[in-house]
Amino acid sequence: MGHWAPGSKASDMKGHKTLYLRLLYYVKPYGRIFALALAGTAVAAITEPLVAALIKPLLDGSFVEKDPYLIRMMPLWLVGVFIVRGIAAFIGSLGMEWIAHRVVMDLRNALFARLLALPTRYFDDHSAGTLLSRLTYDVNQVLTATTQALVALVRDGLAVTGLLGWMLYLNWKLSLLAFLIAPGIATIMRVISQRLRRLSRELQDLMGELTHAIDEVLQGHRVIKIFGAQAYERQRFNRINNRVRQRNLKLAAASEGSGPLVQLLAIIALGAMIYFASLQSAAHQITVGGFVSLFGAMAMLLAPIKRLTKVNEQLQRGLAAAETIFALLDEPPEPDRGAGTIGRARGAVSFRDLSHRYRPEGPDVLEGLNLEVQPGETVALVGPSGSGKTTLMSLLPRFYEPHGGDILLDGVPIRELQLAELRANIAYVSQDIVLFNDTVAANIAYGAGFQANDADLVRAAENAHAMEFIRQLPQGLQTLIGENGARLSGGQRQRLAIARALLKNAPILILDEALSLIHISEPTRPY
Repeated sequence: MGHWAPGSKASDMKGHKTLYLRLLYYVKPYGRIFALALAGTAVAAITEPLVAALIKPLLDGSFVEKDPYLIRMMPLWLVGVFIVRGIAAFIGSLGMEWIAHRVVMDLRNALFARLLALPTRYFDDHSAGTLLSRLTYDVNQVLTATTQALVALVRDGLAVTGLLGWMLYLNWKLSLLAFLIAPGIATIMRVISQRLRRLSRELQDLMGELTHAIDEVLQGHRVIKIFGAQAYERQRFNRINNRVRQRNLKLAAASEGSGPLVQLLAIIALGAMIYFASLQSAAHQITVGGFVSLFGAMAMLLAPIKRLTKVNEQLQRGLAAAETIFALLDEPPEPDRGAGTIGRARGAVSFRDLSHRYRPEGPDVLEGLNLEVQPGETVALVGPSGSGKTTLMSLLPRFYEPHGGDILLDGVPIRELQLAELRANIAYVSQDIVLFNDTVAANIAYGAGFQANDADLVRAAENAHAMEFIRQLPQGLQTLIGENGARLSGGQRQRLAIARALLKNAPILILDEALSLIHISEPTRPY
């Protein structure tokens, strides 16, 4: 009994099939439109051999035998065939495009939902540029595998099958010459497929690096300017951009190189067929119409064969992209093993013999920490940078799981609580202020799940001393603040973030070094 070894051709083929079937699973909800599009594509493909078949009666009946019926009807049949072909091709292509864009939208939604569910550690280990590339570049590569490639496989596959069938019907001896090129085509396609797949993977990784470099420049443009690093950043971007160009060129060379090789084999077979057909014609074994029809069918094979060689590139790009997309979709979500509920907590927090390290082999950031915080109590943690203050603040809402010890909320270990239940009792202002490219009102309303009215928003903003500058903005609460509050000063951004936290009115308020420019008049419980 044979088996599939890792990396073997058999296992690779099985993996490719499984990957493509999983990709087609996203087509399943649109089965009716998919069936209609396939039917249109199939009808359009059938017209290819039908055109070749009409050549024989056109020549033998109209020009040789002078049949008046065929003289009248042949033009109508030809026009009718091309009308059917045009309508069917339109239905097939438009239907597949509709499905492809729906699949891309569904995949993006699924990827975005998975990103929202991933643990904080995943974002520590993966750059924002790489993740952005998954949602933009990689998903677009899947589009070709679910539309153009599938349309070409059905349309051109049926066309080639029909043309070969007509050739065998006309003259099986001559038609066998066409089958002699099949092993050569298969060998070329196998070699090219392996190279295309490898280059597609490399290109996806480079696109992630390129997106990451752009993202860093957009986020750090002030640092780049103040330290005069424009030339360095240009050189770094040019290096990555040039590598992308080189991979694209290699990908194009591999794809374009297969077409001429396959066509060369087809032309050799066609030349041999013409030679032997001429011998048969001299021996009166084939008619003029039959010869031209056979020759026309062979010539018509070249276009679909060329398109089928292009399909390989589209499939390999799509499958390489599908690998990275499904790898992200298969990432385990943030662990939420707790089943307990606590309702609205009193706010008593206990840190008991708490230890934490970010990597199993890394040093302890916290070790044996014990701290009791009572409801209503304000506690300030003071220490040098790197002493673990932010780490401690991140452990309480379970952004990370502690390496050792326990954290208790009202006497209940937080690992036993549902994440949503735990975080509903915590308001958080991070060290790096995060605002969204929306209005002032929308950013504050985040704190109440967008359920607050204008009076609540104003009250929270006043408690954070934010209304002082909000009233001076062009549209007040409805003013757009730009990406991460780019149109506001640092202090104004901090005030909005604190207003958002105050609006939540949670029993626990965490301020992670967010008070350097702010004074809050309302009593709070910052830990």
